[in-house]
Amino acid sequence: MHNWYVYRKFEDTAKACADFIAGKIEESIRERGVCHIVLPGGSTPAGCLAYLAQKNLQWNKTHWYPGDERCYPAGHEDRNDVMLQKNFWCRLSGIHTYPIKAELGAEKAAELYRETISVIECFDIAFLGMGEDGHTASLFPESNALEDQRSVIPVHNSPKAPDDRVSLSVKTLSKARCKIVLTGGKAKSEVIKRIKNNAVLPINSLGDIVWFLDEAANSDV
Repeated sequence: MHNWYVYRKFEDTAKACADFIAGKIEESIRERGVCHIVLPGGSTPAGCLAYLAQKNLQWNKTHWYPGDERCYPAGHEDRNDVMLQKNFWCRLSGIHTYPIKAELGAEKAAELYRETISVIECFDIAFLGMGEDGHTASLFPESNALEDQRSVIPVHNSPKAPDDRVSLSVKTLSKARCKIVLTGGKAKSEVIKRIKNNAVLPINSLGDIVWFLDEAANSDV
């Protein structure tokens, strides 16, 4: 089942989400000695990650993986790893990061990323984003990629630019020990209502999720 945490302002939501993630990182390191974490792209998580970077954690025991990547050249401003480096990774020392080599094309990059994550039984934390259409990572509604059972999948003909992407699959994300979504704003309220009504959407195919919302996103429910 989904668990919902709603805060008045998005800044408060982002801080609460960072606190929750920090607690889960500590729990994972305490129980398994390491924490493997999926990260979202886009602009929404930037503030949360900035708060998380201020925490006093055993960063050398954390391993960070983009949940998806856009097939742009390395260093392109719209790549997820560029956002993550700018807003999060550059603030920490001793962490282990695993960018997706999407500049090699979707097929080759997916193949290489499958090798990268092959040693991981399941991710400890999947921190995810969500679009207004209910997509997460690069798993879009009605996409053939939703049925791909490989751990990492190429995505072609994306409804959002660029056409080609690489994404962790539904199978991989659904196995994560803890799945978290941070979102906010009135524009997300309609899809939140649909999710609560059990609509068939990519984000609803991943199982139990811990949600962090602001009141605007929760306003149509």
